[in-house]
Parts: sequence; structure tokens; C-alpha cells
Amino acid sequence: MLTTAQAAEALDCTKGKISRIENGRVAVRLPDLTAMLHAFEVSDQELCDRLGALARKANRRRREGWWNQYGSVLADTYRDYIALEAMAGSIRTFQAQLVPGLLQTPEYIRAVTVASRQWETADEIDKFVQVRLARQERLAGEQPLHVWAVLSEAVLLQQVGGAEVMKAQLEHLLASSENPNVTVQVLPFSRGAHASMFGPYVVLGFPEEGALDVVLADNPSGSMWLEREEDVSRYQDLFDAARTSALSPTESRAVIHRRAKEHTT
Repeated sequence: MLTTAQAAEALDCTKGKISRIENGRVAVRLPDLTAMLHAFEVSDQELCDRLGALARKANRRRREGWWNQYGSVLADTYRDYIALEAMAGSIRTFQAQLVPGLLQTPEYIRAVTVASRQWETADEIDKFVQVRLARQERLAGEQPLHVWAVLSEAVLLQQVGGAEVMKAQLEHLLASSENPNVTVQVLPFSRGAHASMFGPYVVLGFPEEGALDVVLADNPSGSMWLEREEDVSRYQDLFDAARTSALSPTESRAVIHRRAKEHTT
């Protein structure tokens, strides 16, 4: 029997990845399977062949996720994120400039997509909007995703798509925050400098007992995954500090309502 640390060493990866494999959140790639069989000193060729066939089948199923039909407009990092989000039980996020994707209206999504200049044709833009709306289905159902978002007050003021779009977006944010699985807090300008002001991030939590969180953080060179325990712990602390400094959910709704009224045509 190998410990999580020993298995991570055998695969030359983090303990977080081993945890996700154990809990079925990621498919086992054939090179990883080969490394594990070697680490466990498995010599039964029939067993190796059977496990290899199962791994190939699991990888095919993973590639058949609904998001893969939009592969032409999705970067690999974003596809990986959607796959993990589909299995997550909770999301904690800090956003400095944008409403979280799961809480965006179609018009807001479109405005952000056009402004990004990553997609040029109308078809590409339409597909990206469809992807984001499909992601939002995780907020409903028998086991809805729990979202806790802390937003800089700047998010409420940035007039994405114009006054009418922004007013509707903030009204949608208010309505979403009334759902039991959605918590929204506003971190006002008056709180001054804070540790989360250097960039947005998302902490994904999973329902399996003992499962490790995963962080997606933005930096000047792009988005990066963090799964080492010390890195994840740092972002967990950052989020706790942000939510503690932010207004309460009730106070936040009052601010959002006031800002929505300010966006008039």
C-alpha cells in the first residue's frame, strides 16, 4: 500500500492530483496508469491489459463531456475548469472587476466576450455565450453547486455593455443572491487595501470526504492551477479574509440595489 505522498512521487505529480484520481474526478491517463502499476509492482499482464482498457474507456467518456462540442472556442485551461466545476460541490471566488460567470446574464456575457477580442466571428461569440449559460445549469437541480462570491465594489460600477445591460445584470445578481446556494458579498472601497486586490481567483471544493480543494488563479501571464496544499491553503486564507472584510450578505444586497438604480439610460 502506498501513501498519497508516495503515489504522487511515483507519478511525479501533486497529492491533489492523486486525490482527484482516487475520487474519480479525473480520468487516469495511460502513462499515469503505467507508472502506478510499476510502483505497485503489478506483474499480472491480464490485469494490466484489463486496467488499460478501462482507462481508455474512461478517457473516451471524459472527452465526451458536453463542453467538448465547443472545443473550437475554448482554451484547454477553460475546458479543464468546466470539467472540474461539473464535479465540484462548492465554489468560493473573489472577483475584482467582473461578475462571476455563473451569475452573469446573457447580455453581460456577450459584452464581456466581445470586449475580450479573443473571438471574432458572430458564431464563435454565440458559442461562448452558450457555454457560459450551460455552466449555470449547475446552480439548479437536486444537488446544486454552492457559490460564495466576494466582489469588489468596482464590479458594480464597471458599466459592461452599457447602462441597461448593467442594471439588468445587477438585478439578476440580487435575484441570484436570494437562492439558498448562492452567497454574494461586496467588498467596498472604504475597506482600503486588501490581500485579494492583486487578482481574481476561484477555490473549487468537492463533496467527497477528504477531497482536496483546487484553485484557479489569474496572474499577469494568464491563469494557473494550484493544487499543492500550501498554495491552496493560502488562497483559502485569502478568501476568508476577503469575506470577513466584506459587507454582510444583507448589507451587500442593499448596496447592489442602490448601484443598480444608478445605472440608468
